[in-house]
Amino acid sequence: MESNFTDLNGQRFLLRCWGDADLPPLLMLHGFPEYGGAWRDLAPYLSSTFHCIAPDQRGYGQSWAPQGVGNYALSQLVADMAALIDGLGRRVTVLGHDWGASVAYGLAMFRPELVSRLIIANGVHPAPFQRAMAAGGAQSEASQYINALRAPDSAAHLAADDFAKLEKFFRFGMGTDWLSDAQMQNYRAEWARPGRLEAMLNWYRASPLVVAKPGVPRTDVPQLPKDRLMVRCPHLLLWGREDKALLPESTEGLEEFAPDLTRVDIPNADHWLHHQQPQAVAQAITDWMAR
Repeated sequence: MESNFTDLNGQRFLLRCWGDADLPPLLMLHGFPEYGGAWRDLAPYLSSTFHCIAPDQRGYGQSWAPQGVGNYALSQLVADMAALIDGLGRRVTVLGHDWGASVAYGLAMFRPELVSRLIIANGVHPAPFQRAMAAGGAQSEASQYINALRAPDSAAHLAADDFAKLEKFFRFGMGTDWLSDAQMQNYRAEWARPGRLEAMLNWYRASPLVVAKPGVPRTDVPQLPKDRLMVRCPHLLLWGREDKALLPESTEGLEEFAPDLTRVDIPNADHWLHHQQPQAVAQAITDWMAR
C-alpha cells in the first residue's frame, strides 16, 4: 500500500493505493464509521487486476472536513470523487460499501461518463431504500439508529469514554471477529481527529431520506424521479445476508433502476463482508468482470 495526499477541487484528500498504476482503476469508497484504510483486507486480493484507489472521503480520516451539514449533501460528495476520476483521465470501476455506496450510486447516476462498471457491497440505491424505510416494517425498525445518529448531541455521546458507544455501535449485531484490538485502536485514532466525528455524522444529517417509526408508514417522502436515478452501466450487487442494518427488502425492485444488474450473495457474511470474506468478495468481482 502507498498513501499520498492530493487536491480535489482545491481541498486536500488522502488516498491509499494498491497495485500497479497502469492497471485499470478501481475506486473504493468506504462507509461509516470507517475510512480509506478499511479496504486493507480486500485490496490485496484485487491488486493484481486493478489499481485500487481508496480515499478518505470528505469528513473522514485525514481528508478535508468542513464544518456545516450543507457541506455533506450528496452532490458535494459526488463532486469530490468526480474530481478524483477526472484527474485519472479515464473511466473507472467504482466499488462502494455502506455510505460509500451512496456516492458510488451518485457517480453512476449523475456522472455516468466517468463510470464503466458499478459494484456495491451491502449498500443501497436511494429509491428502493427509501421505499423500505418509509413502509414502517422491518427495514424501518432496523433503521431507527439513523435518527439517533442525526441528533445534535450524537457526536459527544458516541465519543464519550474513548468512543465506547461508537465501538458498541460498530459491533452491534454483526460479526466482528476480524476486528482486532490493534485495528480498533486505528479506528479510534481516526475518529479522534479534530472535527471528524461531527463531520462523519453530517453525512446522515444531510441526507433527505426519511425513516418511519415501526408500524407507522410515512407518506411525506422525497420525490425521487426515476429517469434521473438510473444505473445504465453493468452493476454488481454483493450481499452478506446476515446484515442486521440493511435488510434484503432494502434492495427489492433495484432492477427497475439497474437493468444490467447481477446479484451475488457472499456466504457467512453480514454488513462487514469485505472484512469477513475478502477472498470470496474478490473472486465474485473478478468472475463478474470476466463475464
